[in-house]
Amino acid sequence: MTDSYLSITTPTTAEYSEKRSKFLAFAFPVKTTEEVKALVTQHEKEYYDARHVCYAYMLGHERLVFRAVDNGEPSGTAGRPILGQINSANLTDILIIVVRYFGGVKLGTSGLTQAYKIAAVAAIEKAEIQEYTVDDRVDVSFEYTLMNSVMRVVKDVNPNILGQSYDNNCILHLSIRRSLVPQLIEKLQLVRGVEAKVLDIDKNNEEE
Repeated sequence: MTDSYLSITTPTTAEYSEKRSKFLAFAFPVKTTEEVKALVTQHEKEYYDARHVCYAYMLGHERLVFRAVDNGEPSGTAGRPILGQINSANLTDILIIVVRYFGGVKLGTSGLTQAYKIAAVAAIEKAEIQEYTVDDRVDVSFEYTLMNSVMRVVKDVNPNILGQSYDNNCILHLSIRRSLVPQLIEKLQLVRGVEAKVLDIDKNNEEE
């Protein structure tokens, strides 16, 4: 079960020059295509005098949402090499924008591909990369008389407590690494009268 992924923690910038063309690279941690669009638009406005504003992004722990944009460069010479470096570093939830100022000397398709690749690598190398876990939410409901038994399980498996309400019927909202969910559910089910429901945290947040 894959329940972890790599991403960068903070934005970074880097610069690369080749035959008087200047390549400004920017890497951003992102979660949604809306964030991507806003950052790309911002850079297109800020660097309005640049010849090209190319980019690529990858989203989601399953790494299924991605796009590469050449923005006027020959097909496959800009967005694809940027995306290639995202893949090489096994990153996701990341956007890399490379702004090119043309220096008057054509680089050719192989030269362009190499330049965008180097610029993307430079931005990634400056970033702090962190491993994140894929967590699920587990909602647990039980009678108050079962409180001690349930809390012993919580202490044993150690999920994060997102929220709680205590009345005649108690509810705990927990989050835990996906690979540990079966262990938590198994232990909770040993306490007769406890009900546990597993929710995908990302999907639940979207619904809310």
